[in-house]
Amino acid sequence: MPPDPSIGQREWLLRRNCSLTPRQMGAAFAVLCLMSLAVAAIFIAQGVWQILLFTALELTAVAVAFLCYARHAADYEQIVLSQGSLLVRKVVGGREALVRLDPDFIRIEMPRQPGDLIHLCTREANVAVGYFATEKKRRELANELRRELQGGIFN
Repeated sequence: MPPDPSIGQREWLLRRNCSLTPRQMGAAFAVLCLMSLAVAAIFIAQGVWQILLFTALELTAVAVAFLCYARHAADYEQIVLSQGSLLVRKVVGGREALVRLDPDFIRIEMPRQPGDLIHLCTREANVAVGYFATEKKRRELANELRRELQGGIFN
């Protein structure tokens, strides 16, 4: 994302790659419920009432899985570099964590192995970022952060 000279800040937003919107999730769950209940109705019509227990268990398990998915669908990491501060906001499962770092004293530790995150270190804090990015994007992000901190629009 190019810097906006009018506001003097740079922002990176890392989000989960969710393939379904909440509305699509609801529609998928409704279709699954209808199909399961239709199959159960066929067995109930033949006198097999026990199928209702298994259908209820199945739909409960799927509902729990969908709720877990929905709880984390809006997770993100936001990094905002402005004059005098680097703000890292993480929202995971509805919980928000906010850390403000002094850009003059940040050391960036690059990911060393696949799966490693970027670490933004100061004397006061160590913040890991890049959870929602691929390996390649993490390296790009770390390089962009390093460039901006060393000689970007703020120096």
